Amino acid sequence: MRIVLASGSPRRREILMDMGYLFAILSPSVDELDDLSAEFETPEAFVLENARLKGDAVAAHSPDALVLSADTTVSLAGEVLNKPADLDEAHQMIRRLSGNTHTVYTGFQLLYELNDYRREEVVASDVTFNALTDAEIEAYFERVDPLDKAGAYGIQDGRDMIIASLEGSFTNVMGLPREALSEQFSAFESWSGSRLPKSLA
Repeated sequence: MRIVLASGSPRRREILMDMGYLFAILSPSVDELDDLSAEFETPEAFVLENARLKGDAVAAHSPDALVLSADTTVSLAGEVLNKPADLDEAHQMIRRLSGNTHTVYTGFQLLYELNDYRREEVVASDVTFNALTDAEIEAYFERVDPLDKAGAYGIQDGRDMIIASLEGSFTNVMGLPREALSEQFSAFESWSGSRLPKSLA
């Protein structure tokens, strides 16, 4: 049984490696949703649909593999904050998050197309930011590249510079909730009777 990670995210790759799994990487080329819509009007529906789009695209090329796909967004006051287009937008996002609590949603999907196996889950974590000055935001951006991260920040680097508290899964904010994924992997192994490949180290 092969695992294919349908993502080019280095953070998701790091989490899966830390869990000890062996996997291939195939980054999907799909048009993702970039905002809430009438059909996907909640952050939960939004991230799940993007996870489906990525996973389904990769599974079409790897029907005999267990394809893991995921999507993460930041939700503040009913609005999703995805990856900023440029540094100006990144500054705007961090200013809005400053001193406030927001929710990070990650939706992930396990798809084994050969046997019509599909499981989906959404995990939410609440993050409270420090009240930040423009100088503190600049200092953070000197340390962390905000452009490839939902909400223009990453929790794994420079956390003490921006974050006051976290309620929920740390790895969920990184982009893949390790605890929930471990449970879903165990459920798949029980269903399939197969063990997922793991490193001997």
